Amino acid sequence: MAAQKKEDTLRQPPETQKKQVPLRLSAKLYNAIAAWAEDDFRSVNGQIEYLLTECVKQRKKNGGYVSTELDKPFDLDFLAEK
Repeated sequence: MAAQKKEDTLRQPPETQKKQVPLRLSAKLYNAIAAWAEDDFRSVNGQIEYLLTECVKQRKKNGGYVSTELDKPFDLDFLAEK
């Protein structure tokens, strides 16, 4: 059964195949995304994909970066649990 799924994936056009990307997140950020995903009835992976897709759409629409401060370190204190 797994071999059939792999074959089906390989038959898909390259633009529709999904890439696997290892991603490291802080526990605070992960927990915030997980809670948001639950609110939106998505998996954490689905939520991250959704958020990245929205950022890319916004960048294409505006012709620039979503944030002009991307290189600055993140302050995640706003994610502190209450």
